[in-house]
Amino acid sequence: MKKDNPGSQDKMRRRLEHKVQTKRENSNDGKQKNNDLKRTLSTTFTVIRGLLIVFGVVLILGGTFGAAAGIGYFARLIEKTDTPNRAKMLAEINDIHGVSSLKYSNGQTISDISSDLVRVSVDSNSISQNVKNALIATEDDTFETNAGVVPKAVVRGIIGSVGGGTTSGGSTLTQQLIKQQILGDSVTFQRKASEIVYARALTKYLSKDEILTDYLNVSPFGRNNKGQNIAGVQAAAQGIFGKSAKDLTVPEAAFIAGLPQSPIVYSPYASDGSLKSKANLSYGINRQKIVLFNLYRNDYISKADYDKYVAYDISKEFLQPAAASEKSHGYLYNVVYNQAVEEIYNYLVKKDNVSATDLGNDSTKAAYKAQAEQDLQNKGYTVKTTINQAVYNAMQNAVANYGSVLQDGTGTVQPGNVLMDNSTGAVLGFVGGLDYSTNQFNHAFSGGRSPGSSIKPLIAYGPAIDMGLMGSATILSNYPAKYSTGQDIEHVGSKGTKMMTFTEALDVSYNIPAFWTYQAVLKKDQGAKPYMTKMGYNISNYSIESLPLGGGVDPTVVQHTNGYATMANGGKYVPYYIIQSITDDQGNVIYQHSNPTPVQVYSEATSTIMESMLQGAIKAQKTSKFYSDLQSLNPTLASNVAWAGKTGTTDNYTDVWLMLSTPTVTLGGWAGHDDNSAMTSNAGYINNASYMANLVNAINAADPTVFGSGKQFKDPSTDPNVTKSTVLESTGEKPGKVNGKDITGKTVTSFWATKAGAPTTTYKFAIGGSDANYVDAWSSILPSMTASDTSSATTGSSSGSSSKSSSSTSSSSSN
Repeated sequence: MKKDNPGSQDKMRRRLEHKVQTKRENSNDGKQKNNDLKRTLSTTFTVIRGLLIVFGVVLILGGTFGAAAGIGYFARLIEKTDTPNRAKMLAEINDIHGVSSLKYSNGQTISDISSDLVRVSVDSNSISQNVKNALIATEDDTFETNAGVVPKAVVRGIIGSVGGGTTSGGSTLTQQLIKQQILGDSVTFQRKASEIVYARALTKYLSKDEILTDYLNVSPFGRNNKGQNIAGVQAAAQGIFGKSAKDLTVPEAAFIAGLPQSPIVYSPYASDGSLKSKANLSYGINRQKIVLFNLYRNDYISKADYDKYVAYDISKEFLQPAAASEKSHGYLYNVVYNQAVEEIYNYLVKKDNVSATDLGNDSTKAAYKAQAEQDLQNKGYTVKTTINQAVYNAMQNAVANYGSVLQDGTGTVQPGNVLMDNSTGAVLGFVGGLDYSTNQFNHAFSGGRSPGSSIKPLIAYGPAIDMGLMGSATILSNYPAKYSTGQDIEHVGSKGTKMMTFTEALDVSYNIPAFWTYQAVLKKDQGAKPYMTKMGYNISNYSIESLPLGGGVDPTVVQHTNGYATMANGGKYVPYYIIQSITDDQGNVIYQHSNPTPVQVYSEATSTIMESMLQGAIKAQKTSKFYSDLQSLNPTLASNVAWAGKTGTTDNYTDVWLMLSTPTVTLGGWAGHDDNSAMTSNAGYINNASYMANLVNAINAADPTVFGSGKQFKDPSTDPNVTKSTVLESTGEKPGKVNGKDITGKTVTSFWATKAGAPTTTYKFAIGGSDANYVDAWSSILPSMTASDTSSATTGSSSGSSSKSSSSTSSSSSN
């Protein structure tokens, strides 16, 4: 209740103080109630009447046509805005969003999303009148008598907007409640027009006390002493002063009533729950003093009380910082949560038409990121993922039961695995590490590692086949070779042997053949860059000589799995994803994944040939016992599924990889130490092979259809896209003449991705190798070829050889 007015001198002093305070606060207009007018006229009539008056003034004063048109346009918007349905409107006003949740692909719950928002709703009797008085005095001093809007304030805002300013300003508490709960805060004439009509309607549907109580229950009030966001006056009272809202004193109520204008700035606590510095605390304390003055100015407190309260140090009442209880989550929760924040961020930016220029501003981007996270936590969103519940759980059980086979006494060996649908890029399951409780780093999605030789099919052999530089029976040089620095190119201690078939080079994963193949690729058009760039690999320098051995490229497991899925998917790249959809608590779709048009990275013929070669590599078991281990565990699974893949091992056995593809899915696997220290020589060939075989068996037990049992990759011998060439086994090229001599012998079929197929045999028939290497090679192929024959032949052209690059070297030898 208001007190009786003091004497005239006291009134004059107050008016002077009010002028000073108004200048400092730059907010409330002079107090004019307009009670009779607002109680007898509808909001629409009142606002339009005010607009017409201003319209006339603008014309008289020579205002612009644009201003007049803008005001008239706004008036028409108000007239055309329908009054909202009472039941629907009240439901929205009283709607406090439910808990957001994450779902598996089958709709089952992964987890509710933890929120740092503490919200407590209370009835009117549980809220101190001190808070209500403080809020009304500061935010809307005509609240008790207005009809939901103050026409003069609305007109002022519209003129400001027409003149290049903003439509904000002059909002009553009722309008603020409408904006928070129904319309949002987009700055448009239509939203403002709706806000006015809605606010007028709400004053008819609810009492003033009900509107005020709703406002106090839904509004944000900054942070509590645990660093948690708080909403509602009860949470604010408990989190800042340690008491109920009904027990707040006038100084405490004034502090809380001042928070909604800028909750985070005025809050006494930082995001970690610590008290802010004295300088930063001053913002909220100064705001409290403004509220106290408004209480005095509006006759809610006496001058004596005002002087007493404004001199009191409210910071003495702030609770001391405390720790918030933390709920532990796992790898899956965090991956999905982070991706959901990204998708909601994109949604908000698009919804608000934020320009690329604005997003270049770090503060703008940070604000939208924070808003996205807040929305995810607090708006009752449902995030549906691509994760197959049965498969994911089986993978977690497998790492718990068989992760021990990776341990070799060199320290904790961590795994990272991703199972991906080849045709859609959907992540069906993954393993982030041995145990989230002891190591939270996600080895499947975070932190790139050198892929070792597992990169060879993607960056060297795949492009070479695609460019028509080689076929399935091409011969490659494995004679000793050096980098341009003079360093030997080695393979597990071996410095080289002789010429060999592509099959042998791939099965054993020799490094020198991959080196020479990549050098040939580098000389063709743009080299491997278009291939790797299309698949999202980040490679800064394509001239690194050891790049085909894993030097200079560090993919994550999920990215590398996506690369292998591309090769298995007919050469078509589809980016991986883990979120299918995000909907709000009203069922509105915030995000819906739509499969993009696949990008053809490798030709279908290249895919067919490469997958055929990789199937042979798995069964050859030269670098991994995976296939025999799987045969022991589940012979049917081993024989009924077309397994294709490649291993990779970096120097000193720092990283071991096994990439497996079937016609339907790709399973990527990495293992190693977080500190990049060495493992034993059994890490890949034995340990990771056994672990991966058990993982595959567990996945199959959970979903027998996932690996595509009974399905086959395309057969290069029947694929119409593949060219079949009859070539000499010794040269990998068609029979022909070299230096006048017929070159004949055993022939085989070589599969090529280009229409021309294999070339005719030339003296330098292989990929790579020196002149001396060819002299030696021909001595085995055609002993009758004399030294003079070979001498003259070395001056001829080569179909596939390449010289060493002078580019920089990054050492990485691998299997």
